[in-house]
Amino acid sequence: MKLSFRSTLAACYLGYGSQAIVNNLGPLLFVTFHRVFGIGLPSLALLVSMNFAIQLLVDLAAVRFVDRIGYRAAALAAQAFCALGLFLLGFLPFLMSEPFYGLVIAVAVYAVGGGLLEVIVSPIVQALPASNKSAAMSLLHSFYCWGFVAVVLLSNVFFALIGIEHWRYLPMLWALLPLGNFFLFAVVPIRHLIEGEASAIPVRKLLTKKMFFLLVLMMVCAGASEQAMCQWASFFAEAGLQVSKTTGDLLGPCAFAVLMGLSRVYFGTRTEEVKLERILLLSSVLCMASYLVTVFSPWPLLSLSGCALCGLSVGIMWPGTFSVASRVFPLGGTAMFALLALAGDAGCSFGPGLVGMVMSGTGLKTGILAAIVFPFLLAAGILLLSRSGDKPAPHFN
Repeated sequence: MKLSFRSTLAACYLGYGSQAIVNNLGPLLFVTFHRVFGIGLPSLALLVSMNFAIQLLVDLAAVRFVDRIGYRAAALAAQAFCALGLFLLGFLPFLMSEPFYGLVIAVAVYAVGGGLLEVIVSPIVQALPASNKSAAMSLLHSFYCWGFVAVVLLSNVFFALIGIEHWRYLPMLWALLPLGNFFLFAVVPIRHLIEGEASAIPVRKLLTKKMFFLLVLMMVCAGASEQAMCQWASFFAEAGLQVSKTTGDLLGPCAFAVLMGLSRVYFGTRTEEVKLERILLLSSVLCMASYLVTVFSPWPLLSLSGCALCGLSVGIMWPGTFSVASRVFPLGGTAMFALLALAGDAGCSFGPGLVGMVMSGTGLKTGILAAIVFPFLLAAGILLLSRSGDKPAPHFN
């Protein structure tokens, strides 16, 4: 079968859809896990942190092994782990005497797949023959958002038609996407980012650049700013704002994902017009405002609007930082993407974990408010970046 690079791009889009499933399906079921299995807030927070911590470890390991086994093998393994983990999520908790351990095993398995996807998909897209790599990167990351939207909408359709008491079958149905994409990745053409990595910047040299550490800081804060809100939005809406699950999911995490996706599409189609550092700074300020609205609003609908606004503010943070890194270090290679993904996943793990720990001790709203530290630090990092002697080109492409 002869397929074009458009098929490769489609497989990468579906790959980010798979990552959206494994990162966001579990939090939609937190209240159900709490009610059915009696799992407390600290344990639910542990599931989130463990998911991203394992992805972080995979990112770290991938610095060495991805180029050895090749992009295709890594992509196939990623989709296989995602599918298997989702299948396990549906039945393993019911087979074990302690259901929480079943959830832990399932999350651990699909987290490996999520970590591999984060490392491998971006360099595959970056290696494709295209004139505007930043636009392709931003649009690629928007598919994470559309996958998130699909997870929220279709899962709620499932709950409405089948009943939330039958939730165990939902992860098994979602597993069909990474399973199908496994076969697509097996046949699409794939190019290497830097053939043989012969001229790639060594990792030890990257680690001597102050600009790289600023980019790492930005990735940590971008991941934490995004996931601290979206991982807890469903629980916060249902348990804290006392709205129905459907209303909370649609106006909270779903609206968050829609606005995050739209922001990525918008900036991806206007790469020649956007001054990225300015937009990243404005996004950080808007993110802080969204956290304040979510926490301090006296009206539930306005609080949910704050959650949605957070999605708009964080949309450009992750792909924007990737694009800056690609321009500043054009020979960074796969290792650079893996290290930046590691930093982003560190933020994704620490952000929701911090919220969960504060929430369990002082309350729901205080937990959400604690996460405002991440966009604040991101803004500080951007200001340092703009003053650096190694300042990158100010435009997005």
